[in-house]
Amino acid sequence: MQAAFNPKDFPVTALSRNNPSSTMLVGIAYLSFIVIGMPGAILGIAWSPSIRDTFGLPLDAVGALLVAAMGSYFIASFISGRLVARFGFGALLAAASALTCIGLVGYVLAPTWAVMIAFGILVGSGGGVIDAGMNIYFAAYYGPRLMNWLHASFGIGATLSPLLMTAILRAGGVWRSGYIVLALLFAIVGALFFLTRGQWDDSKLVAGGDTSKQNFSAGATLRLPLAWIGIFLFFLYGGQETTPGQWAFPLFTEARRVSSNAAGLWVSIYWASFTVGRIVFGFVVSWVNARTLLNLCVAGTVVGAILFWWRPAPGVELVVNDPSNTIGFIGAALFGFTLAPMFALLITSTQERLGARHAPNAIGFQVAAASIGAGLLPGLAGVLATNNGLEIVPVFLLGMTIVAVILYIASTRAALSVQAAQPVPAGD
Repeated sequence: MQAAFNPKDFPVTALSRNNPSSTMLVGIAYLSFIVIGMPGAILGIAWSPSIRDTFGLPLDAVGALLVAAMGSYFIASFISGRLVARFGFGALLAAASALTCIGLVGYVLAPTWAVMIAFGILVGSGGGVIDAGMNIYFAAYYGPRLMNWLHASFGIGATLSPLLMTAILRAGGVWRSGYIVLALLFAIVGALFFLTRGQWDDSKLVAGGDTSKQNFSAGATLRLPLAWIGIFLFFLYGGQETTPGQWAFPLFTEARRVSSNAAGLWVSIYWASFTVGRIVFGFVVSWVNARTLLNLCVAGTVVGAILFWWRPAPGVELVVNDPSNTIGFIGAALFGFTLAPMFALLITSTQERLGARHAPNAIGFQVAAASIGAGLLPGLAGVLATNNGLEIVPVFLLGMTIVAVILYIASTRAALSVQAAQPVPAGD
């Protein structure tokens, strides 16, 4: 049965703004998100044609790696709350970083595609623990501003890694060199977590902000309809974020005749739009109501998806680097910019919607759902592209976006209904 809910008890901002924070720990958190943002984005450049040519694979074979990595990401995110309680936050994230490093070294050494998929499980597991753990930690101790900047750090990594791989390939290097760089970065992050493992305060992650009470069980949280709406919404969000990043490069180069250098630049601009959006909205959220901001961003994603889909004079053969492709470039950038703050705003609002004792479970489920969406939905887009051509990808993205809008409206109305049904405490 759902606990009594009073939004005044669970503000969207931090559980306690008086909790002392360490600049060094926040810096390590941001660095960790820069690094975990790199593997997914770099794959979009490395995949076609480099990895495909290495192993002799069809276009849609990337779905197997995405499912392996994101499936393990899902499981690790799902159980992250229990792992923190058992092993401690700092030690757990140090181990997760090491696991990801091992997986990336496996990519470099993999003799076959099947072996690379197996190492993808390690990469996904480590990334899932870091992602969910940091989201739970920042939701407990910090407000939307620092949460947005945490995810801006993810965008920095996602922006830099396509540029890194593009530069390596342009210089005549091989795709494996890019993954060597990523492995070294994860090793550095793991060492930082290990050295500071005793400084991370995880008491609120275990007790939901109230040390006199235990968190609700995972089953109790899953019995809440609002929790399931959030899970499906984050599932779609994962697909919305990764599908353009994974398929924009082959869409522009193979279907719209954009040069590889220009397409690589615009894929990086797409990921950069997340970084810029999260930095900008981190400031804006102090001045604009979070719900109003979410409404504007949801509308922006629809416009961006339409522009990304729109192609002038369909059926007419485009020349190389045709100027008409600019509309699609702008659409992708607008889509990323307006999608950027939604993850952080929805995560921090989980405390308001479900309460602090359900929040650790719910946030873990949401991050896990986003990871599954990030793996399955781009893979499904690849299957559709193989059978129907690459121009089906932006149509698929627009469809996901429309369904996400419907779920967002449903979640907002359900949350308002729950709040209206709660008795007003005496004296308020």
